[in-house]
Amino acid sequence: MKAPVFRRSKTETPAPAEQQALARPGAKGRPTPTRKEAEAAARARAKAPRTRKELARAQRAARAEQSQKARAAMKAGDERYFLPRDKGPMRRFVRDFVDSRFSFIELMIPLLVVTMILGYSGNARLAGIGNTVLMGTILLIVIDMVVIRFRLRRQLARRFPGESPKGTTYYAITRALQMKFMRLPKAQVKIGQELPEHYR
Repeated sequence: MKAPVFRRSKTETPAPAEQQALARPGAKGRPTPTRKEAEAAARARAKAPRTRKELARAQRAARAEQSQKARAAMKAGDERYFLPRDKGPMRRFVRDFVDSRFSFIELMIPLLVVTMILGYSGNARLAGIGNTVLMGTILLIVIDMVVIRFRLRRQLARRFPGESPKGTTYYAITRALQMKFMRLPKAQVKIGQELPEHYR
């Protein structure tokens, strides 16, 4: 009886790539990454947050960076980064209308300093004068806000006929109650400057 002959079929012959992998112990069967690729992958792994705490920290940093970028754009007048309440030609006119006027709120900080000095002077008469000046300034600010409302409504009706001025009074007053250097978006006009006729 003849012994069976065992022959290796063609399908069992390892491919050249497989032969190289078998020839090198521990080989993974793929090209070795370059040094640049390896360094980039290592940096990506190092930057990727591994815990919930690291993820929260990364999200806070991203929000802070985005907020800083938006703040810088608002100072530069880039409307792409404005909040929805600040966008549009009508809101731009309201900002210019407020910024081109002198507001009594500009006097509040120096008058508060004067009032505090007079109040701590120990002289009842000087303290009374300081309080009177402060109350008079507050009254002037209230009157100024009323004037802003009526003049703004008249200007909006003339420049933006048919458009609803809803929310513009609140928008104008809240802006007018801030010191000019603190307003965002940053003022684009000077006090007393004549405003353009069209804001389309």
